[in-house]
Amino acid sequence: MELSKNTQTQQRTFDLFDFLYKYGTILTILILIAVFAASNPAFIQGSNVINILRSISIVTIIAIGITISLSVNGFDLSVGSVASLSNAIVISMFVWFSQNTVIAIISALAASLIVGLLNSFMIVKMKIPDMLMTLATMFIIQGIALTYTKGATISQNMVMPDGTFSEGIISQTFKKIGQVPWIIVIMVIAVVLVHIFLTYTKHGRYMYVIGGNIEAAKLSGIPVNKYKILAYVLSAIFASIGGIVLASRVMTAEINAGSPYLMDSVAAAFIGFSVLGSGKPNAIGTFVGAVLIGILQNGLVMMSVPYYSMDIVKGTVLAFALGLTYYKQKH
Repeated sequence: MELSKNTQTQQRTFDLFDFLYKYGTILTILILIAVFAASNPAFIQGSNVINILRSISIVTIIAIGITISLSVNGFDLSVGSVASLSNAIVISMFVWFSQNTVIAIISALAASLIVGLLNSFMIVKMKIPDMLMTLATMFIIQGIALTYTKGATISQNMVMPDGTFSEGIISQTFKKIGQVPWIIVIMVIAVVLVHIFLTYTKHGRYMYVIGGNIEAAKLSGIPVNKYKILAYVLSAIFASIGGIVLASRVMTAEINAGSPYLMDSVAAAFIGFSVLGSGKPNAIGTFVGAVLIGILQNGLVMMSVPYYSMDIVKGTVLAFALGLTYYKQKH
């Protein structure tokens, strides 16, 4: 009888944990909304909701790329630097070379494609661990971006090395990309496309098989190397899109502008593992993770919490999400 009671108690405890694992992130979001709305009713006004969605757009787009690399059990740390490089290239195409929107965007995407191919070649062919390789790439690309911009901010009417002013103008079409509603629309399209790709296509399923058990994937005849290359190329391209949207939003290319997005994007992607109990990287979960981070940042700003304390909060949330995910995987 005593044993039966203990079993029931353990079952109830496990069920509670399972519930928190599946719905903890969403529950946390609802609690945060309630707390922030109670402290400042303006938090739930439509204009602030739009502001939160706009603020997480770039993070989500970059995090979607990380999600794809995680699906093959990889990890891309170079996304922040790729975003910085794309930001610098796209603005420079307008300001320095007076190019049109299409050329500017293609140039930035082409640069990211090269980075993705470099990463995948070194990881797949040279067998360098992905975290170490992308860490090295992060510094290399950061250095290339700094060298390209000569350590200066690129903006309209900037002073050129010869003392003259730049004559290139950033197009109005490009400017709209970073404005509401287009910045939010681009984010939603990215989330939906990657969700469909990973969940409903054979290519996405192959990536999950590779991420789950690479030996089983090889024995099943899945071309593992090709899918790993695809994952890192797509990761770089989404990082580039994030950098392009950032450039459109601020209309300048700041030094290492994309680097601050790395931590938030990684956090969003890992928080997404536990959303609705998926237990694997997924686009919808990543979006929910980004929403959680966006709500935290916005609410803390409204409560006048010093900006330098926010990383503590974000780091704690990430640690909690990772704890949930990896504890669940072990049990």
